[in-house]
Amino acid sequence: LLGKCGFNELIGKNPAIVEKHRGFNPPLGLLCLASYLEANSPHTVEVIDAQPEGWDYDALQRQIEQRDFDVCGVTAMTFTLIDVIKTCEAVRRANPSAKIVLGGPHVHLFPDETIRRPEVDFLIQGEGEIAFVEFMDKYQRPDQWETIPGIVFQRADGAIVNKGIAASTDDLDLLGFPARDKLDVSMYTSLLGRSNVVTTMFTSRGCPFRCTFCDRPNSPVISGFRWRSAQHIAEEMAQCLELGITEAFIYDDTFTVRKDRVHELCDEIIARGIDFKWDVRAHVNTVDTDLLKHMAEAGCDRIHFGVESGNDRMMQKIRKNTNVERVKAAFQSAKDAGLERLAYFIIGQQTETADDINDTIALAKALRPDYVHFTIFCPYPGTEIYYNGLKEGVIKQDVWRQFAENPQPGFELPVWEENFTRQELREMLVKCYKSFYLRPHYMLRKALDIRSTGELMRKFKAGMSVIGMTPNQTVYSDEIVDHVNKIVPKAQYDVYPG
Repeated sequence: LLGKCGFNELIGKNPAIVEKHRGFNPPLGLLCLASYLEANSPHTVEVIDAQPEGWDYDALQRQIEQRDFDVCGVTAMTFTLIDVIKTCEAVRRANPSAKIVLGGPHVHLFPDETIRRPEVDFLIQGEGEIAFVEFMDKYQRPDQWETIPGIVFQRADGAIVNKGIAASTDDLDLLGFPARDKLDVSMYTSLLGRSNVVTTMFTSRGCPFRCTFCDRPNSPVISGFRWRSAQHIAEEMAQCLELGITEAFIYDDTFTVRKDRVHELCDEIIARGIDFKWDVRAHVNTVDTDLLKHMAEAGCDRIHFGVESGNDRMMQKIRKNTNVERVKAAFQSAKDAGLERLAYFIIGQQTETADDINDTIALAKALRPDYVHFTIFCPYPGTEIYYNGLKEGVIKQDVWRQFAENPQPGFELPVWEENFTRQELREMLVKCYKSFYLRPHYMLRKALDIRSTGELMRKFKAGMSVIGMTPNQTVYSDEIVDHVNKIVPKAQYDVYPG
């Protein structure tokens, strides 16, 4: 199982500082596949993660040539597609007879376009653990391929066989723990990390909310909100400690959907005396002070809230299902519980004006979070807003499908230029970051919170990057910009607030 190189990711919606200093996360999906496959079949698995190793494609190919394997699995996301393809090409050159299998969100969004790639042999659509075991048991028997759930492949005559989305299980405990011991855990760090080594973790799958900018509500993969038992999660934390990992970012879409299961988990961690730091992502509607204090007692030290916008009108427009007062109450409860708070905001959404963005900046300051993350709105593939934009003719061409068919370096993410030009949005993004992070009292407060030399160095470098931010840090192809400007909404008037 192979984690791709990282030279061509589509990052135009974030400022360079976010990409430069964010660190690396372990390839959790691949580690879950490795663990489940070895536990439920006779196959042996090696996991390679090229990006934190710093390998280019030539170095990756040399590494692959030193190994003997029959199947190579790679996770494909639309934003990493170019690197995925180049990684697969390196595998093909190094081991022409190996079968190359892609999984991940991109393959169920664009199965036909993906399976037509000459360097790809099979796709597995859906949650891959169970389906991949069946694939590995049958891949050498072509007469059995069509019995594999979730598989996509091409027959010799070019016809595409697509067996739909593979089912998973409601009992997530059955899937086991990620095989973190297959990689050097010291490669994984984070700008926000307290310690020098961090990991990621999932305790649930699925999200009940219906935000228009998210692909989860329309995904054929996620089936309801499912969660692991408290005992299973606590045991994984204990296993991390044995590997020298003392901190995890829990990447559930919405950790606090069910308060009862969170209380049960906190009780289990406390009862077992597990000294482990963790942070979570949550919706402001799903927390209260008692819950957050219990989480803090059990080792949670940071909570991430997707606020997205600074006023009730915009929150209603994107179907966030909350309001500013609830947001303020949730941040106050988190502060009262002693948790660090991180707020996410999106600028440039549909119908958004300069006044709306100024409200966003004002709310970001008023909430007094420890960190904020601003990003420019991008209509993602698979989201309601992207589908509606195509249907209503606001987006003139299916740019994501075109990219899936012919992924080329230089592709620029579409933005929603209804009231702003692309350059204005970049300038506003810089304004958002500098107006929040370069306040003297904020910088002093965060300096006093630093707990280690490693944390000091990471945050010093990030702070210097904020000072030097400009709207033009990323160089784009003029040809690509002109093409995108023709097929996404153009600004009808200048509403940039000076």
